[in-house]
Amino acid sequence: MATSSSCSSLKQHFLVFLIVIISSIINSPVNGCFTSIFSFGDSLTDTGNLLELSISESTKPPHSAFLPYGCTFFHRPTGRFCDGRLVIDFLAEALGFSFLPPFYGSKSGKWEKFRQGANFAVAGATALNSSFLAEQGIHSVSTNISLGVEVNSFKHLLPSLCSSSSNCKELLRKSLIVMGEVGGNDYNHAFKQGKNIENIRRLVPLVVDIISLSIKELIELGAVTFLVPGNFPIGCSPSLLTSFHGSEKDQYDPLTGCLTWLNQFSQHHNELLRKELENIRNLHPQINIIYVDYYKASTPFYQSPKNYGFKETLKACCGIGGLYNYDPLIYCGYPPLKQCCNDPSSYISWDGIHFTEVVNKWLAHTVFEELMNTIPRLGSLCPLSTVNKLRILYPMFGV
Repeated sequence: MATSSSCSSLKQHFLVFLIVIISSIINSPVNGCFTSIFSFGDSLTDTGNLLELSISESTKPPHSAFLPYGCTFFHRPTGRFCDGRLVIDFLAEALGFSFLPPFYGSKSGKWEKFRQGANFAVAGATALNSSFLAEQGIHSVSTNISLGVEVNSFKHLLPSLCSSSSNCKELLRKSLIVMGEVGGNDYNHAFKQGKNIENIRRLVPLVVDIISLSIKELIELGAVTFLVPGNFPIGCSPSLLTSFHGSEKDQYDPLTGCLTWLNQFSQHHNELLRKELENIRNLHPQINIIYVDYYKASTPFYQSPKNYGFKETLKACCGIGGLYNYDPLIYCGYPPLKQCCNDPSSYISWDGIHFTEVVNKWLAHTVFEELMNTIPRLGSLCPLSTVNKLRILYPMFGV
């Protein structure tokens, strides 16, 4: 009969064995689903493109090039408009990839590094062409790059990654395309520049059409799997709350303090976007289009902040002045605003416009869950072993 000491020894050996197995699963790449990720959008996805553009064009660097940007995770500024990682970073990590390198500023002879993916998202980018917006009296602030420019940049890169049309189609068949969030700047610029709400609403179907055209263009090239996020509750943004400070009391949500009419605008955009994505699915039933409901995912942060560890819902962590700790003339990162709050994880907003890393991590839950729900329909892209690996990873992909 085994002694108690030998039983204890067996348990310890089994525990060590279990830890090794789980660790190898968690740390190994989740391959089999996708061989690369290509992303498009604006500052919510930009991993350094605007910074690289400022370097290559010898222009003033964006405020994301300075601390306290990057202070939470990287401990240095990386060009991300956040204290740490973005949703695209968490997604790449979960799928076993390195952080997506920014495309802009790279030299054509070194494009081989983009074989596993590239990020074309540029902070300040719009969905609509900047010249068209200018005709409407809406002016881009930090860049003239639009979604069409980003897609054209991708098309310019593609021949460097594959030797023939069939090879390119095969590459894109195994790639994940992250389309957005994009379009927010079209609206934000218009709101902040004092445009009439009805005129801004007329932009929505145009923005959705551009997103749709971009998806269809990539489908023609061979892409089959798309993640398409919707817009956030912009009525909870410290920047827009500051712009419309002093609105009538009945225009604010009594529970959250957010501006109801701005949130309704976001919902209008999301409704049109969902309908258009359904139209694309009907036209291309073999294509996987995954809508990510950022609005629904982020609303609980404002309604029940304590459940997520948030102490400040409508104030910027890195900001100064006013009810919402935000001043549109003083940017986080530029002097004199070189410091932030003591605990960014207790804030929803990082700089009055963008989310903190902890919010991005929560949102990545939603992205990952939508991807998980779609994986059983992806067939040969994701073998059963990969699906099982993701199911092990997913519960541990927590905050």
